[in-house]
Amino acid sequence: MADAMATEAPKAPVTRERRIRVDLEEKLPKPYLARALEATDTDQPNGTSGHNNNGMSVLQQHVAFFDQDKNGIIYPWETYRGFRAVGFNLILSFLLAIGTHGLLSYRTQPGWLPSPLFTIYIENIHKSKHGSDSATYDTEGRFMPVNFENIFSKYAKTVPDKLSFKEIWHMTEANRVANDFVGWFMAKAEWILLYFLARDHEGFLSKEDARRCFDGSLFDYHAKMNKGGDSKRS
Repeated sequence: MADAMATEAPKAPVTRERRIRVDLEEKLPKPYLARALEATDTDQPNGTSGHNNNGMSVLQQHVAFFDQDKNGIIYPWETYRGFRAVGFNLILSFLLAIGTHGLLSYRTQPGWLPSPLFTIYIENIHKSKHGSDSATYDTEGRFMPVNFENIFSKYAKTVPDKLSFKEIWHMTEANRVANDFVGWFMAKAEWILLYFLARDHEGFLSKEDARRCFDGSLFDYHAKMNKGGDSKRS
């Protein structure tokens, strides 16, 4: 019975180095159950307070911020404006818009023909999910609380529930799938961008900010903060 419930194998040191939590069900009902509408964890078992899911999957919510006219289709210029709104500079926002739509557009199209405008259809965003990720989103775009919690139990070694830049690097290295070059690049790019967007004054990315990135509410927050700052300066 003990072996059947063991989470560490004596001859696999990596299972001891990257520990998983065994107490999740004490704080979060059915943590292994994929959540379609809410990004839940042990601290926020009901998801983000005040955040409207609009009937979208958590992955759809993650990208919906960039759909500025709310028509279900994201254009490159909307993505550019979204990155600018959360605080990235002009050049980086331009490059991110090009890269994002160049990599994701075709897989989300409703038919076989590519879009000359490199549009992204939110309805099909699950088709653009890449490999070498944390598996926090499942293949349909639901949120997997157990996999999200494992990010921090495995890699947050310096401060509980916070990740340093070095720990984020180690995490993305550990998640790499063989020969998945696009996935390696995208996973690192996404987490590094999140780190520089949301790191605190001590240089850590908090678990709460990471969770809110998954449901997109973090983008709304930073856009409002930046807009408020612009208003105060004007």
